[in-house]
Order: sequence, then structure tokens, then C-alpha cells
Amino acid sequence: MEKNNRFETIYKEDNALVKGLKIVLVDKETGVNYLFVAAGYAGGLSPLLDADGKPVISDLHK
Repeated sequence: MEKNNRFETIYKEDNALVKGLKIVLVDKETGVNYLFVAAGYAGGLSPLLDADGKPVISDLHK
């Protein structure tokens, strides 16, 4: 079975003070950045947005 490597973790923070996990993922096909936050049994995923409300897009050709 082929592994799907479309998303890459570029930042991960597991903080005991905040009691949550924060992960920033990048879609390697589009460059769009996503924030995943989990705390206890809850979690959420959202695209990261800049000050103008547009998705943060990483330059994939670095």
C-alpha cells in the first residue's frame, strides 16, 4: 500500500500549560498552510490566514 505524503508537518507544539497540541501542516501540492489544534477529546483544523483573510501559502520551490 502506497503512503500518502501530501502533507508535511512544519511546526509542532505540545504545551502542558495550555493543555493542547498545535501542529502546522503544509499541503505539498498547493502550498496552503493549515493549523490543527487538539485538546482532550476535541480538535479542529483550519487554513492559516494572513491579515487580509487570504490563505498563507508556502513557497514550495525553496
